[in-house]
Amino acid sequence: MPRRPRIDIVGTYHLVNRGVDRRVTFKDHDDFTYFLNLLCAASKIYGIRVHSYVLMSNHYHLLVETTQENLSKYMKHINASYSIYFNKRHKRTGHLWQGRFKSWFVTNEAYLYALIAYIEYNPIKAHMTQTIGEYKYSSSFAFSGKEEAITCLKESIVFEMYNDIKERLEFIAFAHDERVLDEIKKASNLVVTSIKEKKIDAAKIKSEFHKAKTIQERNHIIVEANRNGVSQHKLATIVGLSQSQINRIVQKNRG
Repeated sequence: MPRRPRIDIVGTYHLVNRGVDRRVTFKDHDDFTYFLNLLCAASKIYGIRVHSYVLMSNHYHLLVETTQENLSKYMKHINASYSIYFNKRHKRTGHLWQGRFKSWFVTNEAYLYALIAYIEYNPIKAHMTQTIGEYKYSSSFAFSGKEEAITCLKESIVFEMYNDIKERLEFIAFAHDERVLDEIKKASNLVVTSIKEKKIDAAKIKSEFHKAKTIQERNHIIVEANRNGVSQHKLATIVGLSQSQINRIVQKNRG
């Protein structure tokens, strides 16, 4: 039975691929470095924005944003080019990857933030590191200021939202909620929507926030605005709080 063609929709995607039979795809520093250089070269060619990544020994996770309907071409470029390099360098033949990459379309802001945290927590769940920012072959290594970000990561939404290292790491920690990720993944199998915000009345939200007499009332205004489609990033700008504070309020409301 022929494979169904992929439908490339402009937007943000979580991408995963594994080595065939879960075999090692990155053996040493040179392999990791080559893949990251390839990632940035391909991102420039295809106009892709990289928000987050982690390269494990036998698989990788990417969070990327497309501006054209060219995701399949982009991934074919990366996977095929790396396979040729890896087989030649390590004197092997045959398929390197288990098959076509897997992709999930990011349907909303909550999904986006949960995915960033999920990706960055991979080395911790694999017992390779104990805290965010320690694993060299992940974007959090750059988010934590341990090295300069690779070229294609410099426009990540994490850098866009936070200039401060502490706030970046706090954001990842507070966004780490796999219950949210599981719920949204299930929903994304049924519906595909844009992550663009609805038209909002920023002046009204700001006025209501500053008129609120208690912290509970302020928090309620923030939660309701977020539920109605106003992003945490936008809310932080409107009410004058940091996004990490906004994220705490929203996460607390979710329980």
